[in-house]
Amino acid sequence: MYLYQHVLATLQCRDLLRATVFPETVPSLALETSGTTSELEGRAPEPLPPKRLLNLTLEVSTAKLTAFVAEDKFITLAAESVSLSRHGGSLQAYCPELAAGFDGNSIFNFKEVEVQLLPELEEMILHRNPFPALQTLRNRVWLLSFGSVSVEFPYQYDFSRTLDEAVGVQKWLKGLHQGTRAWASPSPVPLPPDLLLKVEHFSWVFLDDVFEVKLHDNYELMKDESKESAKRLQLLDAKVAALRKQHGELLPARKIEELYASLERKNIEIYIQRSRRLYGNTPMRRALLTWSLAGLELVALADASFHGPEHVVEQVQELDPGSPFPPEGLDLVIQWCRMLKCNVKSFLVRIRDYPRYLFEIRDWRLMGRLVGTEQSGQPCSRRRQILHLGLPWGNVAVERNMPPLKFYHDFHSEIFQYTVVWGPCWDPAWTLIGQCVDLLTKPSADPSPPLPWWDKSRLLFHGDWHMDIEQANLHQLATEDPYNTTENMHWEWSHLSFHWKPGQFVFKGDLDINVRTASKYDDCCFLHLPDLCMTLDLQWLCHGNPHDHHSVTLRAPEFLPEVPLGQLHDSYRAFRSENLNLSIKMDLTRHSGTISQPRILLYSSTLRWMQNFWATWTSVTRPICRGKLFNNLKPSKKKLGQHYKQLSYTALFPQLQVHYWASFAQQRGIQIECSQGHVFTRGTQRLIPQAGTVMRRLISDWSVTQMVSDLSQVTVHLMASPTEENADHCLDPLVTKTHLLSLSSLTYQRHSNRTAEEELSARDGDPTFHTHQLHLVDLRISWTTTNRDIAFGLYDGYKKAAVLKRNLSTEALKGLKIDPQMPAKKPKRGVPTSASAPPRVNTPSFSGQPDKGSSGGAYMLQKLIEETDRFVVFTEEESGMSDQLCGIAACQTDDIYNRNCLIELVNCQMVLRGAETEGCVIVSAAKAQLLQCQHHPAWYGDTLKQKTSWTCLLDGMQYFATTESSPTEQDGRQLWLEVKNIEEHRQRSLDSVQELMESGQAVGGMVTTTTDWNQPAEAQQAQQVQRIISRCNCRMYYISYSHDIDPELATQIKPPEVLENQEKEDLLKKQEGAVDTFTLIHHELEISTNPAQYAMILDIVNNLLLHVEPKRKEHSEKKQRVRFQLEISSNPEEQRSSILHLQEAVRQHVAQIRQLEKQMYSIMKSLQDDSKNENLLDLNQKLQLQLNQEKANLQLESEELNILIRCFKDFQLQRANKMELRKQQEDVSVVRRTEFYFAQARWRLTEEDGQLGIAELELQRFLYSKVNKSDDTAEHLLELGWFTMNNLLPNAVYKVVLRPQSSCQSGRQLALRLFSKVRPPVGGISVKEHFEVNVVPLTIQLTHQFFHRMMGFFFPGRSVEDDEVGDEEDKSKLVTTGIPVVKPRQLIATDDAVPLGPGKGVAQGLTRSSGVRRSFRKSPEHPVDDIDKMKERAAMNNSFIYIKIPQVPLCVSYKGEKNSVDWGDLNLVLPCLEYHNNTWTWLDFAMAVKRDSRKALVAQVIKEKLRLKSATGSEVRGKLETKSDLNMQQQEEEEKARLLIGLSVGDKNPGKKSIFGRRK
Repeated sequence: MYLYQHVLATLQCRDLLRATVFPETVPSLALETSGTTSELEGRAPEPLPPKRLLNLTLEVSTAKLTAFVAEDKFITLAAESVSLSRHGGSLQAYCPELAAGFDGNSIFNFKEVEVQLLPELEEMILHRNPFPALQTLRNRVWLLSFGSVSVEFPYQYDFSRTLDEAVGVQKWLKGLHQGTRAWASPSPVPLPPDLLLKVEHFSWVFLDDVFEVKLHDNYELMKDESKESAKRLQLLDAKVAALRKQHGELLPARKIEELYASLERKNIEIYIQRSRRLYGNTPMRRALLTWSLAGLELVALADASFHGPEHVVEQVQELDPGSPFPPEGLDLVIQWCRMLKCNVKSFLVRIRDYPRYLFEIRDWRLMGRLVGTEQSGQPCSRRRQILHLGLPWGNVAVERNMPPLKFYHDFHSEIFQYTVVWGPCWDPAWTLIGQCVDLLTKPSADPSPPLPWWDKSRLLFHGDWHMDIEQANLHQLATEDPYNTTENMHWEWSHLSFHWKPGQFVFKGDLDINVRTASKYDDCCFLHLPDLCMTLDLQWLCHGNPHDHHSVTLRAPEFLPEVPLGQLHDSYRAFRSENLNLSIKMDLTRHSGTISQPRILLYSSTLRWMQNFWATWTSVTRPICRGKLFNNLKPSKKKLGQHYKQLSYTALFPQLQVHYWASFAQQRGIQIECSQGHVFTRGTQRLIPQAGTVMRRLISDWSVTQMVSDLSQVTVHLMASPTEENADHCLDPLVTKTHLLSLSSLTYQRHSNRTAEEELSARDGDPTFHTHQLHLVDLRISWTTTNRDIAFGLYDGYKKAAVLKRNLSTEALKGLKIDPQMPAKKPKRGVPTSASAPPRVNTPSFSGQPDKGSSGGAYMLQKLIEETDRFVVFTEEESGMSDQLCGIAACQTDDIYNRNCLIELVNCQMVLRGAETEGCVIVSAAKAQLLQCQHHPAWYGDTLKQKTSWTCLLDGMQYFATTESSPTEQDGRQLWLEVKNIEEHRQRSLDSVQELMESGQAVGGMVTTTTDWNQPAEAQQAQQVQRIISRCNCRMYYISYSHDIDPELATQIKPPEVLENQEKEDLLKKQEGAVDTFTLIHHELEISTNPAQYAMILDIVNNLLLHVEPKRKEHSEKKQRVRFQLEISSNPEEQRSSILHLQEAVRQHVAQIRQLEKQMYSIMKSLQDDSKNENLLDLNQKLQLQLNQEKANLQLESEELNILIRCFKDFQLQRANKMELRKQQEDVSVVRRTEFYFAQARWRLTEEDGQLGIAELELQRFLYSKVNKSDDTAEHLLELGWFTMNNLLPNAVYKVVLRPQSSCQSGRQLALRLFSKVRPPVGGISVKEHFEVNVVPLTIQLTHQFFHRMMGFFFPGRSVEDDEVGDEEDKSKLVTTGIPVVKPRQLIATDDAVPLGPGKGVAQGLTRSSGVRRSFRKSPEHPVDDIDKMKERAAMNNSFIYIKIPQVPLCVSYKGEKNSVDWGDLNLVLPCLEYHNNTWTWLDFAMAVKRDSRKALVAQVIKEKLRLKSATGSEVRGKLETKSDLNMQQQEEEEKARLLIGLSVGDKNPGKKSIFGRRK
């Protein structure tokens, strides 16, 4: 300091002496200088007159300079072997080693330092060539070359304090000595020289805390030592076992204890020795952050075009046009502008010793302009700094400028490889790095709260930055282990063009997002987006203009303005951002030369991995080195994730393909393809403060406020592989793909489900508001048995995964806490819970099964007895049947709290294919609406459930069916209707032949189909389908009940009240009523079918619509057993520990599966190098088998855990409300209810051509219900209010074949009632526990021709004219086989003899493969073996335990063929028939009823003809007592008929006809 002061004083005396002695030389010099600089812009400076050159060479072996900038702050500069030489205008210096220290710490180290100042350099001229805008061609050059530069900051060293003191001293010296030259006129500043910097290796290091380093190393040592000590213990155990085997009981126990004690001491000694030698071979890790550069070459060019304050201001305005420029201009203290050119071979940043680099950049080239300015602060923006210089100067004050140095840039860079790796596991180390960075720069003296890094970057950096990156990579770590290298999400950009400008980031290139995981799902590219243009728009929400950084005025503490009380001063108030709105737009509609389709590939394991990934990235970070202990009391910095207020996302794509696979093992999946689409979504974030007095982080709550999607030409296929997983863990290329659905356009809108209370109250009564709205046009669905199996398999896998996740969560054992004293809260939409009682629903009962209620059962029984003589089945309500349907009653309740979903369909159609028949049925609707509502949870019996209802409204509905063989689903072609045949009825012109052939809109008309939706039917070989049901309307209701209750909603439910009068309780509030229910209603139907179409419909109903999940009984039994265990347990809370143990076991299975997958991953990686290694292949096979076993065990224990948790939760609820847990053993719960209702239907039965009519059946008030119970039993009920059957055969004698005798058609009357109770199949044979038919008195007008045509319709391919067996011995031949005894000439193949009857469609379903022409029958895909034949034969038979058909009065008229007797208006009584324990087919059952009815009716026929009073009439009307008496009576009646009226009942005249069939 003293030397510097004396040198400056000497120079000042020299200048004063020259000015005094030679005063005349100063003006001329000034004029000469000004003239030279004025010509600088136009031409190169002229060479000065020759001067005498001074050559100087200086060599210093050792030099050390120490500068004290404060009493305790000093800077040290040390150099070795310095050589300095000056020759003419050039200067050259060289130093092999140069070090700069601060406060005794060696911070900067330079090696191989070479400095040159040259008048010009040819290399610099070449560097100027890429910049044609430069005006200066040649300039002086500073050439700096370093072999290596290393910067090393000790841990927690405050570098900013010493640096600030040094800058203050420099400012003081500059102000102290510049006053002597103030009198001279200012001369223009000459153009500064260019700069050429070359560094072979550069490193910047922040040193880590030594304690942290040793702590981590000791932890790793302890982990390794624990494994080694376990190995030693195993060796000792083996030796002790050998000694015991050798010495037996003679081995003393004390000796064994000493051995183990010595081993423990030895372990301690080994650990201490290893700890002492820990850093003997490898040095201790010291670095917290290491930033290294290799091959750095930096060129900074100065030019006259941007030299000087005016030119620099022009450059600032050009580079930052978005910021408003101050009208008074900028007064700059520092201003410079350079044209930069930089090359870096490698740019690496590593945190600690983590295996991956934070930043890795290879071959980086940068070009562009860089401007640096510092605005001259106002008087209030200047702070006073006190310097403690010591004697002789003491303390001095220096005025410092407070505005920051700002940078303006316009860069363009080219990078070969750019890789960024980041994860939440690195956040603790990054927090320490941030604390080290804060010690490099001193915080501003302005008392305002510091700016976050995003606002500080907006304040300091302005301009554009273009990057062309050949390959860019972003790795998002997905684990909490910072040393993990296998679990990450990899964003891979190819040919990336990146543009960064104020408020916007633009990415253009090919993007692939891969999931890297140590399993067989590794390298799964789940997102491929070619030619992507992704734009990120940042909207900063500020009080002022977010771009007006010039108006930011910092204030010194002594110049603070007055602020209101309670408010802090903030100099950045107008500039500081309150929130950020981020808009992401992904545009894939750019056209490029290569054609590549965007695609998404997902696995179920990939989705689970993403859930873990999301949980890792959204986890709360812990505070690092904060608090009084670490002398860090600064307020915590706000995270950028909490700064967002609104996030919007837009996606545009010309086409998209999505693949979803359940797993490699199952090989089932979905493929979605669509053409042009648009997706937009917007979400908002709320920061909710936590309750309590302790300061906690704000809770981030995101909500979707809007979502809009438009998709066109969407096609969905289901995929399945016939084989299991391949050995090489790849998908089977021979995957079968079946069509599921397709549509022309899809529009989806979602509104916010979280709004203000006033908005909720405003739309309480608005039924048009729905959270989700979906609009589909031209929907086409294919539903087959293949699709059903694949879809159910996918859903089952999803459900199991969801159940497993829920049961393993910490929330699994948190039951619903319901306060019995708490009154029920008012629902959100103003609907009181008391108003949620649905209308009363009555379920009809069957005979033999009275109601369990005391008074109600007696009343119903008495009513039934009183009405037995009226032969009419009655309901209990005056209203129509449709009011009794449980589905309608459950959907019409007013306890809705959320109208969740509205789906609208226009011109939709569905193709249905059965499993046993060829051909298809097409169902279409012009308009359809599907609504989903969520209801408030309520008590149903002793269980709290939440109800969800679906309502489907179909208008303009039509049914079509094929009349001949159609393409199967394996052909890849599908039949579809044209839009003109689906749309609403319109005026049709009958000019064309095709319009005439299609028969308008009438039932039975033929309609042309198409196999390619995009082409007209005229361009294809179209096939015609027949309209089997004309336009009608349909209503469907589906109600599901779930045990999963939202805790927020559960708090609004008060405990159930025990009603005194249980009879008046609503049926929907009973356990039996609160079951999943499906209801279908048709009001008016016009139906026309031929035998093949009838068979297809029955096949579809059995195999597609009435499909029930298997294993329900087993699941119910397990649940009942767990309930019983909970009740008999002395302390049911002990079951909590059982659940915890089972949870731990399931978690161990999951961990074991994950470990096996990692081992298989390592083996697969090894097999890539050595694919023929037999040992690895065998090991891989063993691991695969072990993995399959673990998965099977996981499924079993997961199901057991699910049952245990559900029962435990129910027990908690019931115990809290003092309710009985276990039901009575005899009570069986209903699990599903299915209902079908038709108000009026007219069914036309036609011949195989579909046009010629056979009969017309008119049905009114048709109701069919099926109830599935928990014990795998089912109850079928069919009720018919009225029916008539007309004969459509030509020249028919009787037009009305069948009708009730009474003409009353009131809503109370039922003409037909059929009930069947079905048990689970035994040996493949369906068991009918109870089968009952009730019919009103009928009028039958039958002809022989009509009867045979009808039997041929329902039983095609079977002969019904053969004489049936008349005794019990022959009758026994019908059972067990399912094939009636027929003559050899009438024998039919077994596979064609699959009989059916009309009752099967009502009871359980029909297997009707024999009832179709051969063109409609599917050929077997595989050869049929004996087991398959046995299964098929068992499926054809039914075991009837009890059958009852009460007596029915009949009025019969019969017209036979030639030589037969005709009957007219015979009043007969069909006797009461009962059968027990018979194994029949449906045809056998029909033949048995026919045979027994004929036997009983023969006597009545004779009596009616002869009007004889037979004493046995009452016996004939009653039940037949014994079979021997009946045979004798039958013989007597036949003899009377033969003698009196010549009626042949024997075998003498086989050509005559009987009433019901041909005689032998």
